Amino acid sequence: MPFIEESDLLELHKDIDKAQIINERLLDQIKFKNKELKKSKLQRNIFAGITAFFLIGGLALTSFTAGLSSSNSYDKQNNTLLVSIDSLDAIKSRINNLKAQNEELSLVKEFYLAKEFLEKEKIYSVQVKSFVDNNVTLASEALTNTLFVKTNPFYSYSLGNFETLEEAQSFRKQLVQIGFEDAFVASYKGGKRIQIEDPY
Repeated sequence: MPFIEESDLLELHKDIDKAQIINERLLDQIKFKNKELKKSKLQRNIFAGITAFFLIGGLALTSFTAGLSSSNSYDKQNNTLLVSIDSLDAIKSRINNLKAQNEELSLVKEFYLAKEFLEKEKIYSVQVKSFVDNNVTLASEALTNTLFVKTNPFYSYSLGNFETLEEAQSFRKQLVQIGFEDAFVASYKGGKRIQIEDPY
């Protein structure tokens, strides 16, 4: 049997240890690469699934819209799309509701603008009647063209809100012609009477 010297045996053991360390490193690198491959494979599968989902969804949406467009009746003679009468009635009803709401809002706007005008500016109005008690239901306070003023001990009722004295005098003449012979023009500011004006 051949004889191995101790120094050669030590070198052989060192070479074996080095080879084991290299093998362990290579095994670690192989495990790491396997993890990366699994991760990239999973990402590819997820991407492929999402792509397939969007393709199927796009095809379904396209076929759905194509089905809708083919189900609508098309009048070739007049080149017009026939629309359901029910949907036209619903649209007309909605338009009418919006018009009514718009009219109500414009009335409210006019009311507040008139109230603001009455409170800030000097205006002229034609007083038609005065009463001791405020139990007369001649008109509603919501009327913007009517003034209800408390002048102790009377409650005065005036018609018209005019910016100029001439407009109020002209309106007074019309009221006298229809029977309000005692009507007179007065000026107001901030809801209070300032003075009685010349009727002519």
